[in-house]
Amino acid sequence: MDHYATLGVAKNATQDDIKKAYRRMAAIHHPDKGGDTAEFQKIQSAYETLSDTEKKQQYDNPNPYGGMPGGFPGGFPGGGFQFHTNGFNINDVFGQMFGQGFGQGFAHRPPPPSYRTTVWLTMEQVYAGGEQVLQFQDHTGPKVVKVQIPRGIDHGGAVRYDNLIQDSILIVEFRVQPNARFERDGPNLYSTHEISVFDLVVGTKFNFTTISGRVLEVTVPAKSQPGSKLRLPKEGLPINNDYGDQYLLLKPFIPDIIDTRITDSILQSSRK
Repeated sequence: MDHYATLGVAKNATQDDIKKAYRRMAAIHHPDKGGDTAEFQKIQSAYETLSDTEKKQQYDNPNPYGGMPGGFPGGFPGGGFQFHTNGFNINDVFGQMFGQGFGQGFAHRPPPPSYRTTVWLTMEQVYAGGEQVLQFQDHTGPKVVKVQIPRGIDHGGAVRYDNLIQDSILIVEFRVQPNARFERDGPNLYSTHEISVFDLVVGTKFNFTTISGRVLEVTVPAKSQPGSKLRLPKEGLPINNDYGDQYLLLKPFIPDIIDTRITDSILQSSRK
C-alpha cells in the first residue's frame, strides 16, 4: 500500500501538507458520513506512518535486507552463513579473531521464535485498558493467551510481550476502530454537538457523556459564535499518568419551530 497515494500527496510533502490531506480524506471517507470503513482505516494507517518522523523515515528508507534478523537476507540458517567477496572468505577473519567460525557462533544462539498478530480495539478500550484474549496456532498447537491493553495506545502502536508464550516473542499491533462520537488527535478527543442558533445567542446548558461514561453539564455562554469550541479538561484519553482534553465543536442549526420566548429574549438583548 502506497501511503502517499492513499493521502494524495507527493513524497516531498511537508507535515502540514500531510495533515491537511489527512483531514480532507478523513472527512470524505469517515464511516459516520457514509464512507467505507476499510478505506478510512487505510487513511488512518497512512497518516500514522507519514506524520511520525521516525516511522516516515523507515517507510521512505526500508531495510534493504528485508528487516530479517541481524539485517541479513534470509536470517541465519541453522548451519550458519558464509560471506565470500572475490574469493575472500570473511568468515576466516572472524574465525581468527574469535577462535571459531563466525557463522557457527551465531548458529549456537538462534533468536527465539516470534509471532505477530493484530488486535482491533474500541475507543472505550483504549481509554479503559484491560485484558484481551488471543487465540492462535504455533508449532506446538493451539494457544490461548491474555495480553494487557496499554491505556491510551495509539492506532498502529505495537507492543512486544516476552515469554508470554514459552521461549517465544509475541508482537501485538493495536488498531483503533472509528468511533461515531469521538474523533481522536493524540490524547485529545473531539466531538460535534448540534445546537440551535438561538441557544448560541442567549446561552444554554446541555448534558454530555464523556469517554469514561461520566455525564457532565456543559454551559454554552451567551453570544457564542458558530463553530465555537468548548474544552473539558482531563476528559480525553490517558497519556503518561495524565489525560488529554475533550473538545466540543458547536454546530448551529435553525430549528423548525421557534419559541417566541426565545425571539423576544433575542430582541431584548439586541436593544441593549
